[in-house]
Amino acid sequence: MSVDTTASAAGETPAGPSAPAGSVAGADTEAVVAMFRRVLETDDVSADSDFFLLGGDSLVATRVLSAIARSYGVELTFEDFVGAATPEQLAEKITDAR
Repeated sequence: MSVDTTASAAGETPAGPSAPAGSVAGADTEAVVAMFRRVLETDDVSADSDFFLLGGDSLVATRVLSAIARSYGVELTFEDFVGAATPEQLAEKITDAR
């Protein structure tokens, strides 16, 4: 059995480049930004955009939570979402739950 070491030698994981040391997983943040954009039907979302200030509500939040569960295998609660209502904060929750 062979093992591909080229990705790790280049500083990448199979999913893509690794995040800089000490930073929130950038790829997760961008994925959550994309989820917000899709469910809120707006491109006006950045890493620090508050879901609820953008017009999101509890019903739409469940769509984001479902997408996170499908994409990452992580079950966050609505309370987690309310306490971390930006893509960056949710990415931290995803990282912590792994």
